[in-house]
Amino acid sequence: MSGKRHSASAALKARASVFAALGDQTRLSVLAKLANGRPQSISRLTAGTRLTRQAVTKHLRVLEGAGIVRLARVGRESRFELEPKSIDDVRAYLDHVSRQWDDALARLRALVEE
Repeated sequence: MSGKRHSASAALKARASVFAALGDQTRLSVLAKLANGRPQSISRLTAGTRLTRQAVTKHLRVLEGAGIVRLARVGRESRFELEPKSIDDVRAYLDHVSRQWDDALARLRALVEE
């Protein structure tokens, strides 16, 4: 496999991992709490929910594995924060796919109107 194809394949695999991680209601709610940009502890992330610390930790590990959040140590406390780069990459990818669909629909419209 050429370097360029391998790179494209790795990028698709990373994006698929992000989409899979985002496909869970609990993980989306955890991300919403992290969206303020401040690192938060597991205790803070479980506050106001019916989730256990273990459940939130499990979901955070999935998000971390997909590169969506990162662990930040503050003394003895573990805090998690949003990693915007992976979200930005997926957003750019969706914008690209959207443009491709718009172009295809414009070509189809032009063909139908001929």
